Amino acid sequence: MIEIYLFVNPIGKKCLSIERRIIDLIEEYDMKIQLRLIPIMNLKTVSEFMQRIGASEKDIELRTDLSQEIHSAALDVKAAHLQGKKRGRDFLVELQETVGEQKQPYSKKLAIQLFTKVGGDLEMFLEDRHSAFVQEAFLTDQQIAHEMEITSHPSAVIYNYGGDCDAGIRIEGCDTIHHILDTYNTKESLIAFLESQNRNAPIRQSTADNHLSLI
Repeated sequence: MIEIYLFVNPIGKKCLSIERRIIDLIEEYDMKIQLRLIPIMNLKTVSEFMQRIGASEKDIELRTDLSQEIHSAALDVKAAHLQGKKRGRDFLVELQETVGEQKQPYSKKLAIQLFTKVGGDLEMFLEDRHSAFVQEAFLTDQQIAHEMEITSHPSAVIYNYGGDCDAGIRIEGCDTIHHILDTYNTKESLIAFLESQNRNAPIRQSTADNHLSLI
């Protein structure tokens, strides 16, 4: 089985194209892929997000607001996932499309509207959203990101549990992730790629935005 950990900004549009590509692989090519969407937030990811939207990193008020929005949106996503992976995934995509692509401001009211749109149990969502369990789940995600040395989004870690080596391949940057998914777009070719990387030394590309290595 192939498992993909995809670390994302829940209100950013840059991660959305990667998510759509992986979902297409799962649905169109009937690939047995376990996809784990993990919203992350740290100082570096907030700084990168500010750069992408053309904001000054010295704007402390905006940095605080964005940090709160990303954190709140991440909790929304974790609560949505408690009603099934597909519903959680659908909600995340709706959130990124609305806030990231359509530039609508994030709010808790918007999150409720979008969750209702994907057909979830709103009462349960609101209860879970404010629970200690969801907060702990968010912190667990940040710990996973730390252990895998994830510092930016989008980043992916791919495991092939059917192979002889249980090492994961860490991929950072939209261009690199898209290249790998487009090049190795069948189960057989993706497994062959993962096995070849496990046998060889880690690959590091020269640009800071594109990065591939073993973990």
